[in-house]
Amino acid sequence: MSHSEVVRPSLSDVLTERMLELIRAGGLRPGDRLPSTRDLSQRFAVTPPTLREVLRRLEATGAVEMRHGSGLYVGANIERIVLPNPNMREMHGGQLLELLDARIVIEPPLAALAAQRAGEEDLARLRTVLGEAARHLLGEDAELHDANMTFHRATVKAANNSVLDEVVDSLLSVHGSEQREILRIFDDRRRDYNEHLAILEAIEARDAAAAEELMRAHLVDVKSVIELRLA
Repeated sequence: MSHSEVVRPSLSDVLTERMLELIRAGGLRPGDRLPSTRDLSQRFAVTPPTLREVLRRLEATGAVEMRHGSGLYVGANIERIVLPNPNMREMHGGQLLELLDARIVIEPPLAALAAQRAGEEDLARLRTVLGEAARHLLGEDAELHDANMTFHRATVKAANNSVLDEVVDSLLSVHGSEQREILRIFDDRRRDYNEHLAILEAIEARDAAAAEELMRAHLVDVKSVIELRLA
């Protein structure tokens, strides 16, 4: 097989790039409406089934969104650099610990950056999220889990690094069931909340070193409990 045959793009590849170019050239943003499938197939001179295959590919990564009975829209992930794997399923115990290892490496330095860079809106968001967690301390696991994950996401967002924000978001979103399992195994709601509160207070005090150390201690604490429970 020649080199040219290896790299020759398929019709789907070409159409995918043309769809993305249509979105970029039109300055379209997430939520903006796209032309109908019929209009697009005429514009690109391809059959509707061929176009639908490309749209399914783009929908799988969140670049476009097909709303039943409503039409085709630009998806929320159109500008993402790091994408979660939509095909990932359950993780075993060892992978659960690796997931926490990854978070231990990434999140503490971002907590330090949040202490240095967080704006007033970021701090208000963190306070609101922690207040939400406090309300769910005696409630349902799912609601408390969502509040806890939102706190970690909001801390990372306050660090103002969009790529690392996407990395952590991917870890937390794709492995949502595993994060809920971590919460179930850890099972110390009050300690979890108090550790989050200490992290927020360090961020508010602009104490980067304390924010980093508290975030690391918090995640290491969780990992230690998981290791004991899985042993």
